Amino acid sequence: MFKNNLKIALRNLVKRKGYSFLNIFGLAIGIACCLLIFQYVAYERSYDKFQDDASRIVRVRLDNYQKGKLAWQSATAYPPIPAAMKKDFPEVEDFCRLKQVDLLLSNEARHVKFNETKSYFADPSVIKMFNIQLLKGNPNTALDGPDKILLSETNAKKYFGNEDPLGKRLTMRDNAVHGYEVTGIFKDYPANSHLVINHLVSYSTLAKELRAQGDTSNASETAWGWYDYYDYIKLKPGTDWKQLEKKLPAFCERYINNDEWRKTNNVKAQLYLIPLSDIHLYSNYNQEVEVNGSGKSVGFLFMISFFIIAIAWVNYTNLATARSLERAKEVGVRKVMGALRMDLIGQFLTESFLLNLLAFVLAFVVVLILAPAFNQLIGTNAPGGFFMPANYWFPFLSMFFAGTFLSGVYPAFILSGYHPVVVLKGLFKNTSKGRILRKGLIVGQFAISVILIAGTIIVYQQVQFMRQQKLGADINQTLVLEGAHTLRDSVYQSVFQPFKTSLLQQSDIKSVAASSSVMGEEITWTSGYTRVSAETKQAITLYTLGVDYDFLPGYDLKLIAGRNFSRDFATDQRAVLINEKAVEMLGFKNAEEAVNAKLSRGDTLTIVGVIANYHHQGMQKAIDPTLLWLRPNINQYYSVKINTTNLPHTLASIEKTWNNYFPNDPFNYFFLDDFFNQQYKADIRFGQVFGLFATLAIIIACFGLLGLSAYNVLQRTKEIGIRKVLGASVQNLLILLSREFIILVFVSLFVAIPVCWIVMHNWLQDFAYRITISGWVFILAGFLAVLIALATVGFQALKASMANPAKSLRTE
Repeated sequence: MFKNNLKIALRNLVKRKGYSFLNIFGLAIGIACCLLIFQYVAYERSYDKFQDDASRIVRVRLDNYQKGKLAWQSATAYPPIPAAMKKDFPEVEDFCRLKQVDLLLSNEARHVKFNETKSYFADPSVIKMFNIQLLKGNPNTALDGPDKILLSETNAKKYFGNEDPLGKRLTMRDNAVHGYEVTGIFKDYPANSHLVINHLVSYSTLAKELRAQGDTSNASETAWGWYDYYDYIKLKPGTDWKQLEKKLPAFCERYINNDEWRKTNNVKAQLYLIPLSDIHLYSNYNQEVEVNGSGKSVGFLFMISFFIIAIAWVNYTNLATARSLERAKEVGVRKVMGALRMDLIGQFLTESFLLNLLAFVLAFVVVLILAPAFNQLIGTNAPGGFFMPANYWFPFLSMFFAGTFLSGVYPAFILSGYHPVVVLKGLFKNTSKGRILRKGLIVGQFAISVILIAGTIIVYQQVQFMRQQKLGADINQTLVLEGAHTLRDSVYQSVFQPFKTSLLQQSDIKSVAASSSVMGEEITWTSGYTRVSAETKQAITLYTLGVDYDFLPGYDLKLIAGRNFSRDFATDQRAVLINEKAVEMLGFKNAEEAVNAKLSRGDTLTIVGVIANYHHQGMQKAIDPTLLWLRPNINQYYSVKINTTNLPHTLASIEKTWNNYFPNDPFNYFFLDDFFNQQYKADIRFGQVFGLFATLAIIIACFGLLGLSAYNVLQRTKEIGIRKVLGASVQNLLILLSREFIILVFVSLFVAIPVCWIVMHNWLQDFAYRITISGWVFILAGFLAVLIALATVGFQALKASMANPAKSLRTE
């Protein structure tokens, strides 16, 4: 029987090529979209799950409260926390600490040197906890002891070529020279990790370097105020991390909040845990080790995938129903010949399965071709071709077979239920229940389409809003040089000032300024400051930026009270500037009151000026209370304002000058506007992907509308013929045939608008500076939906209204 059903199904598909094309093409688009999004979602949710014990590893994060209010949240915490937790909580099996470090490494023998940024001081336990796969070296001793370094396989080749690096030394240069012994080479760390690891330096090296700088407190082990460490805890099997987290408030009171300084300044800390596999999508705090993804955006796309394939299956139902009149006589004849209803249901379900299977094959081919381009569009590090884990194939195939059955079962039961006597006498007509269902499906389709259209517009508006807002600082035509680190502090100024003077003598260079951070980069240097003269001593965290004398004019920052730093004042070595946000947080009545006030953080600093608020980071984040501290020896970045008319010549001239003064430092640079706009790349890509799938969903929805309008025209063929004979014009018939569908689209607007507003309002809450959703967005989305519907329905209506009425009435 199945073989016979399959033959008939193939015959019907070939016979009705237009119907088959619309169905297969629409379903293929829906399935392809679903597969691509499933792959993306699967990859985003796979982060860190390659770890053997990922489910048992958590990261400690820190919340800081000042004056009883949440001041900031950080992905980092204090270095003594893991050891104290292991001592106090039997649930803790092991721990690991990581601290980021920038390295200037060189292999003197091969004359190669590079600035390295994805590097960490790490406890020896990192090798086992994070599945560091050593290709060379002993995992038990590789990070045991100071001055030891592990290199990734790629970086080992970069420094040593085809030589065996084990046991050789790399030179680390900052303001002193250190030698690191290469004690291991590890396999390149997987891309689907919240960490990018290129180098690991033994944790005891940090303590040694701090002692060389005068530290006598063993700060890397004991500092309960230095929150620059990523603290990871491995739990014993069977431990519920949420239950352990409930013990942390008491832990904080024992070790952190009992400090006299915290009590005096009304500062409290609270610790929380986050599972390792949740970090990539659900951790977006200060000092994240990498830019993480967005669980909300991934969830949106996952939801869209179901919407798109649902629209495609609804189309099949509508198109199959549209053919009911055409197939009614077939059903009547087959029933007269002895066919049972279940035989007919089996026949129609076989057709549904075959059509969906062909669409799936076509979709899979399309996905194999488009997957690399899609991965590039969406900005993922997923493998170049299509790849989806096995645990996602089962739910997808289950959904596919369920959808195939459900989309085919309604037409199958409807068509198989026709009474042969009624059908063969030509008295067949559809029930009101069937019409209501089909109209409801159309309303649902276009409601989803309107949501996607309006959502795309809102995403585009928000991105444009962020990119067009004034920053309060001039970042245009700014070339940023990564600073020189090989000179000792005692000789730095004697080299940097002539370098700066030499640059300024060039006609295409307008200014040069040094700083510890630049716009677009998170400020990680923070300290708690108190007003010296205030009646109540309450510390406020200020984000500190080390700058030289030319930073303000170089970035055209507006001074609203007081003065800039000046070489005419020797006391400016202990002077600071603060922004308006800091004025507010410190409790000053206005900017003028803050000028000449004293701040304390162990030593005393004088506020000599107040600058207007400016956006150091993108519009996703609120402006932080910021303090600019005069540090003439600051050397992280040099911001060079240039004339870009002859850019290649200018760059070559700057590089030549650099090499003359800093021969031991590599020449690395970037353009600040490009660097700053990188913060919006994820949102821009999300908007592009959202818009792409919105367009595809609308195209698929139009197929459904085309099917229903074709069905309507088919049912009203004789009515149209009679109206034409009685003098109805083409315009009258167009209105008659289109009106019902346009009403359905308007109904879909009333369904879509509140849903869209709730969803997009929730999405916008992730931005500190955001647009207000305007009513015209929904008007435009509705207008586009009506226009698309009118174009789709109008084609069928025009075709029917221009037909010869003699042909329409021939059977009468």
